[in-house]
Amino acid sequence: MKEANCLDGKCAVFVTLGCKLNFAETSALCDRLQAQGVRRARPGEAADICIVNTCTVTETSNHKSRQAIHRVVRENPGALVVVMGCYAQACAEQVAAIGGVGLVVGMEQKGNVVELLRRHFPQHAARQGEGATPSGHIYSTDRKSIASFVPSCSRGTRTRYFIKIQDGCDYFCTYCAIPMARGRSRNGSIATVVEQARKAAQEGAREIVITGVNIGDFGKSTGERLLDLLAELDQIAGVARYRISSIEPNLLTPEILEFCAKSRAFMPHFHIPLQSGSDAVLQLMHRRYDTRFFAEKIQSVRQFLPHAFIGVDVIVGMRGETPELFEQTHAFVRGLDISQLHVFTYSERPNTAALRIPYAVEEKEKRRRSQLLMALSEEKRKSFYRLHVGSVRPVLTEHGQAGQPVRGFTDNYVRVELPRLPYGHPLADNQIVQVQLGDFNKDQTALIGTIKE
Repeated sequence: MKEANCLDGKCAVFVTLGCKLNFAETSALCDRLQAQGVRRARPGEAADICIVNTCTVTETSNHKSRQAIHRVVRENPGALVVVMGCYAQACAEQVAAIGGVGLVVGMEQKGNVVELLRRHFPQHAARQGEGATPSGHIYSTDRKSIASFVPSCSRGTRTRYFIKIQDGCDYFCTYCAIPMARGRSRNGSIATVVEQARKAAQEGAREIVITGVNIGDFGKSTGERLLDLLAELDQIAGVARYRISSIEPNLLTPEILEFCAKSRAFMPHFHIPLQSGSDAVLQLMHRRYDTRFFAEKIQSVRQFLPHAFIGVDVIVGMRGETPELFEQTHAFVRGLDISQLHVFTYSERPNTAALRIPYAVEEKEKRRRSQLLMALSEEKRKSFYRLHVGSVRPVLTEHGQAGQPVRGFTDNYVRVELPRLPYGHPLADNQIVQVQLGDFNKDQTALIGTIKE
């Protein structure tokens, strides 16, 4: 006799914090639960199951994760609340002590959430009937035991998918807690990633973003090469665009750049972590390059793909970053031919080597430095956009709300605003159209485009 499915007919709420990798993992879990008969809760409907996928990259991330947990507990009385993700791995006991949390699932166990729900939901429902509220049950191992790779693919918007190809990191930068939360570097196989991409193409995906913690490290656990994966993905019919979400400068090889320049579908768009423009701070961070190497890498990108959008991560307020060293960063970044900065404020993480570095930057000074770099980022972005005024480039359309302008991005990631089109118009969503780029829109966040017939 077939075993009854205790999850069939239940509804669930999904809350995701942090990176695109988390969103991909949540989406994959949602698909697995839907196969068990679980539907998404409607707006305002109290859920039977709540999934909170957390982040721990900064103390602010921890705080936001706790807020999200408290909120779903409050808004979904009686629900079985499952907390997973980096914060759940790093602070399992702390999370389990939050009232209303039923399950705390670590990184090694995140692929077993459906099975854990099937095991615990009947017990949870019985305890709710009795009025009992025990502490959350922890399923977690230490980071050295994290070895499994859970494939994930998310449909972030109607036009963009995110495919996880790699997890974990072996770099152990002094400021970073991610290796302790996600474990060692590991990856899926080329065959499994390609199969996921083919399935996404069948569902209508036009653009796929390749995600991971350190995707340039792809192949470490399977003996394969990132370059070979990119070549296989490039051949999948239906997918018009791929973007590489973030790749370390020392792993962005000339071979990868040359491939992207000649490929059918890989876009001229790179996101490259710098973290500091001071060699002294880079050494304190234990980064694997210096400023000269990074500057040469940016020049190399420009040689292969002159019109590429280049986003760069920078951390301000790192321990040991004196005012003079920050000025070095500001000057170095100003001289780089890049398109935008992603500015992060250093946050002290427990058990990281950075805590042993003398000279802590005051919070007020961190904010000042962050504002300076964000202002520089806006200068860079607007300058990059201005270079393309008057040109014609392909735009993947993304329909917003009814009556609102259609938006989209060019191949090289210039945000474009198109005239209003009737809802359901064939060009309003998920179509690649040739667009002549005009001047900035009113708030200067995009260029106004005209569709070329």
